[in-house]
Amino acid sequence: MPSAHDAILNASPWVRRFAPLIPRGGVVLDLACGAGRHSELLANMGYQVMAVDQDIQAIEMLNNPSITPKRLHLEEAEWPLIGAEFSAIVVTNYLYRPHLDELPKMLRKEGVLIYETFALGNGDFGKPSNPNFLLNPGELLAFASRHDLKVLAYEDIYVDQPKPAMVQRLCAVKGELKQRIPLQFQG
Repeated sequence: MPSAHDAILNASPWVRRFAPLIPRGGVVLDLACGAGRHSELLANMGYQVMAVDQDIQAIEMLNNPSITPKRLHLEEAEWPLIGAEFSAIVVTNYLYRPHLDELPKMLRKEGVLIYETFALGNGDFGKPSNPNFLLNPGELLAFASRHDLKVLAYEDIYVDQPKPAMVQRLCAVKGELKQRIPLQFQG
């Protein structure tokens, strides 16, 4: 079983940086969680996590009591999480625009959205290269503005780790952030 140290090393630096801002007392949604690197990180930080993906076999093998795996098809016509509420939502390397506007509706007041995925121009470095799966310039900022989310941090940049890519990143809060935690980059 991977250690807490492994979870920290495997997690996105963006998620590691902003995870301490997530309010305590609710459930964190790891949307399109994949193998669960962020679910594991958040569980090791003391959060209760709902890990959602189409394939949850890897998450189930973690056998972590703080992680609730949930098999859902996120790209159906009907959004499968209507009415759910979360203290935070973490999304990495996933974009499905038809349901993107559902995310802020699921955040509790003072809830944190941590989003990081590929951006236009990524095709120069590999996959994904289909524009349907790449954020347009400023798209996450416009999304946050449209839903009255307070932007705490935003980047639209080239990264070379873990592989060369164009990415867009956002950390935003619904309402005001009550707790103040000094942020340090944990690269």
